[in-house]
Amino acid sequence: MNVIKVGMADLNIAKSPDRIRTTGLGSCVGVVLFDNQNKIGGMAHVMLPDSSLSKGILNTAKYANTAIPKLIEDMEKAGANRRKLTAKLAGGAQMFAFSIASDAMRIGPRNVEACKLALNEARIPILAEDTGGNCGRTIELDSCTGILNIRTVNQGVKEL
Repeated sequence: MNVIKVGMADLNIAKSPDRIRTTGLGSCVGVVLFDNQNKIGGMAHVMLPDSSLSKGILNTAKYANTAIPKLIEDMEKAGANRRKLTAKLAGGAQMFAFSIASDAMRIGPRNVEACKLALNEARIPILAEDTGGNCGRTIELDSCTGILNIRTVNQGVKEL
């Protein structure tokens, strides 16, 4: 069994028996897709809600509206069935308190909303989520079982 690491603004896939992990989810959202029939998991570490914010060369893994379609495409190439995919979300914390309630400062909640919108457009059901709050998270998906382990700073480990 290998542990495949996903960096910030990155995405990757894992086939059973491997695991896939990302660290440092603050306002970023970890989007996990899983095909239980074919035992293929995918993960995207989404930093920002929309690629219209991009300046210069577009990193598709960085934005919710481009990372999720790319992850689906990569999983299908690896043998996943699009109609069998389910999703889990983690992250999207509000890491800093701001005295001004500017929408631009709500990166975490906006990331969660954008990921949900992209998953809805792809017709992929969200089975579970651990989003919001103000603590960082590390997540790891077991591609055999589809269980997502979430380690939250000062709050221990939970399974989704």
